[in-house]
Amino acid sequence: MPTTSLDEDLRELVSAEDFLDYFGVPYEAAVVQVNRLHILQRFHDYLCRNAAEMPSDDASRAAFHRKWLGQAYADFVHSDALTEKVFAVFRNAPTAEGGRSFFIPVDKILR
Repeated sequence: MPTTSLDEDLRELVSAEDFLDYFGVPYEAAVVQVNRLHILQRFHDYLCRNAAEMPSDDASRAAFHRKWLGQAYADFVHSDALTEKVFAVFRNAPTAEGGRSFFIPVDKILR
């Protein structure tokens, strides 16, 4: 029987490996070393997108977290940060033609 709550345990986790180990998600160290921040951000994004489905009890919440952490890790097993575009720096990367792929409204330019 755990002596701490899931929330207390989560506050102690600091690295991608900590999260993966805690939730029992098998992983290859090489994948995590290259994509650790992307995996954690994708995990966060999945939790936010699915927050309405978050169970209330710790055991179910842990399974919910495990599911989305596993998916976040799997996203990077056969892909890369540039393809997945987790962070804005990748979403706003130069296009093949050398331009940028973002939009600035005219009212922002005229200020």
